[in-house]
Amino acid sequence: MGGRVVTDGGPTGPAALDSLGRDDSWESVRAVVAGFGVSGFAAADNLTHLGAAVTALDEATSDVQAEQAALLEVLGATVRLGPGSTATLPDDVDLVVTSPGWRPDAPLLAQAAARGIPVWGEVELAWRLRDPARPVPWLAVTGTNGKTTTVQMLDAILRESGLRSAAVGNVGRPVVEAVMDPAPYDVFAVELSSFQLHYTSSLGVESAAVLNVAEDHLDWYPSLAAYAADKGRIYHGVERACVYNVEDPETERLVREADVVEGARAVGFTLGMPAVGMLGLVDDILVDRAFIPERATSAAELGTLADLASPAPHMVANALAAAALARGHGVSQAAVRDGLRGFRPDGHRIATVGEVEGVTYVDDSKATNPHAALSSLRAYDSVVWVAGGLAKGARFDELVEAVRDRLRGVVLLGRDRHVIAEALARHAPDVPVVSVPDDAPDPMDAAVREAAALAGSGDTVLLAPGCASMDQFRNYAARGDAFADAVRRLPS
Repeated sequence: MGGRVVTDGGPTGPAALDSLGRDDSWESVRAVVAGFGVSGFAAADNLTHLGAAVTALDEATSDVQAEQAALLEVLGATVRLGPGSTATLPDDVDLVVTSPGWRPDAPLLAQAAARGIPVWGEVELAWRLRDPARPVPWLAVTGTNGKTTTVQMLDAILRESGLRSAAVGNVGRPVVEAVMDPAPYDVFAVELSSFQLHYTSSLGVESAAVLNVAEDHLDWYPSLAAYAADKGRIYHGVERACVYNVEDPETERLVREADVVEGARAVGFTLGMPAVGMLGLVDDILVDRAFIPERATSAAELGTLADLASPAPHMVANALAAAALARGHGVSQAAVRDGLRGFRPDGHRIATVGEVEGVTYVDDSKATNPHAALSSLRAYDSVVWVAGGLAKGARFDELVEAVRDRLRGVVLLGRDRHVIAEALARHAPDVPVVSVPDDAPDPMDAAVREAAALAGSGDTVLLAPGCASMDQFRNYAARGDAFADAVRRLPS
């Protein structure tokens, strides 16, 4: 009992949705928007604007959602918020547009699948609503870590080259909002999570990068292979360049398995000397051996490590990936250099928040999984590591084995701190470990005081939790702010 679509006497049934674009009438489409967050509101708003009959559903409610619901209802949409609102899929539905955080086995989405109703994400909707007269190119980035920084670097480079660019997707504006904006953009730098990619089917961007693939979101995915497969969706249909991480063979495997447009190239980035067709490092110089005619015998300079906000290995890798996407789009060497030189990352990413008694305190609260924490830890020689939170099913054995010689001490807090403690006991039994109890009046303040006691002059106290924050903090930013506040309270 699938949905029915009729457009000006056109075909009926869910398949007819494939022919609809921004210039078509959507008046006969009955759409359910599952999840009324930022992307859900953007999807519901634009579908209503196109003339679809929209019903937006969400179990949660907030003052912001209530205000947005009132606005949409004035425009003719139906909004149902609160407990029980998503239990049952309404009758006579042609399309479901889901929030990226919703698992495929959520009751509403399972009912849609059983009834043969298409389920799109907001990104899929945006791709279908591009202006056919002037389709703006997408340069897309995914990966377990580094997505936001890379997209922001890419956006800075594109703007430096004189292009009207916007960072959109999992960072900045929802993609559908940017796509429907009447302003004449030249290019979009698009951050895509695995959840967003899961709900895409027709995506085919100009160029795409997978930065890395490591254990994450295993509370959402049945296996690492399923998670990686969704990351790999970003390469399918690529027209120009599939950018991959030479140090991460899984990303190259995803490129090799992708069905791309004839002529699309595989372009690697590496922290070592680049081979032909790659970007990499020669001493402290970022170079391009992929997008220059004489690449077989020479390399083009794109900047130096001194041009970057941080020489940390993962920041350099992000810069090379951004440069590869920009160069594939035709951006000059000078624009790459100047864009990277002027870029500063968002807060809570390798941010030095203070120095006390010769000890440097660094906030990398955005390191919310072991892979990100490992990258951060490798940037320092002698570290007191502050870690813990919600592990999301991840393991820490490989991380501890890789960095145990750098660890002067470890301070653990949060619900799953025992997971890290057990890995430390197995692989670094001589490293001092302090566990902050959940009932501590101010867990982060206690953690910073314990870390200060373990650190000596020349050490770095690094908040790189390797875990999500929501067990004790509103989000990773609130956790980072708490760390910085606790550092400021230390006696100097």
